[in-house]
Amino acid sequence: MEENIAIKQKTYIILGSFLVAAFIIGIAGALQAPTLSRYLAEDVKVNPYQVGLFYSINAIAGIVVSFLLAQYSDNKGIRRNIILFCCLMGIGNCITFALSRQYLILVTVGIFFSALTSAAMPQIFASAREYTDQTGRNVVVFNGILRAQLSLAWVIGPPLSFALAVNYGFTVMYLSAAAMFFVALLIVFLFFPAIRRPATVKKQHEQKEKIFSNRNVLLLFIASISMGTANMMYLIDMPLYINSILPGSPSLPGHLMGIAAAIEIPAMLIASMLVPRFGNKNLICFAVICGIIFYIGIIYTQNERMLIALQLFNGLFIGIVASIGLIYFQDLLPGRPGVASTLFNNCMSCSVILAGMLQGAITANFDHHVIYEIALAMISVSFVFCLLIGKSPRIKVRS
Repeated sequence: MEENIAIKQKTYIILGSFLVAAFIIGIAGALQAPTLSRYLAEDVKVNPYQVGLFYSINAIAGIVVSFLLAQYSDNKGIRRNIILFCCLMGIGNCITFALSRQYLILVTVGIFFSALTSAAMPQIFASAREYTDQTGRNVVVFNGILRAQLSLAWVIGPPLSFALAVNYGFTVMYLSAAAMFFVALLIVFLFFPAIRRPATVKKQHEQKEKIFSNRNVLLLFIASISMGTANMMYLIDMPLYINSILPGSPSLPGHLMGIAAAIEIPAMLIASMLVPRFGNKNLICFAVICGIIFYIGIIYTQNERMLIALQLFNGLFIGIVASIGLIYFQDLLPGRPGVASTLFNNCMSCSVILAGMLQGAITANFDHHVIYEIALAMISVSFVFCLLIGKSPRIKVRS
């Protein structure tokens, strides 16, 4: 009996460590991302084109390195050790940005560290999945709770990021992020299980289906990239735009991101519960309509209260798309959840690359309003593509 109690306590501690580590690493990321464009523009003093180029190179490097580390971890790597390595790289990344203001160093050494750091969160999700499978826990429920930690981190992180950057400077802000990675490293080292797995065996009979021969998948893929690109253009440009129209509110961008993230959490949970009643397509279309309203509002208002109020539509847009987008891909590719998940993640990565290139080129030649006009056009195009998606094949609801 005592042995069983001890095992249960150990299990709860490990599961709790997954949640805490995900939250802290999420905070570290949410400290850095919101102020990056302002940091590059104000402290590094680069032009808008270089800001966009930095985001694109960073995204490409992250895709390549995360894929390579994922391949290694699936074959023979112990995920706990990989996560520890990623946390160390996160500390190196933050220190580089805290101490250097040379664009060439940041776009090489900084991005190298950043790319290696980016694999931390996927590896935490994979490790948590392995552990919950081994211990017989409800994988779906725990995965949902784990994902909620990231949204919660983005409620707290952006306002804290701007508060630190505005009041104490970017050096203190990046050193604070480094401290977060160090705390996460300790949690992983002390509590994460070292799960050894046999090398992945490839299934010889697995058929290589051409994904994009599925018309619905292709439509959703294009729509997702269009929505993601619009959102990333907003995230990259918004701190600079707010600084130009409301220079007396330096912390406002962080508050806007935090409010949107706070709305996203209930939006995700409620949207997931409404799928059986309204269907993926209707919910996605509703989300896109919210996105259209949001970008129209951004174009035509420069009032602080209105910008805050518009975050309701932004939060609904992002929350529903983030929650339902992956489910929608999985429904359109029944029996291939791994391929569907990868496809959804690739949409987001492609969006970052496109947004970085577009934002830099547009801002260098036009004013900020053009960014949001193009984003509105992209959201409108995605709405048309979503309407063209046919019915999903019927699948059994998984418990």
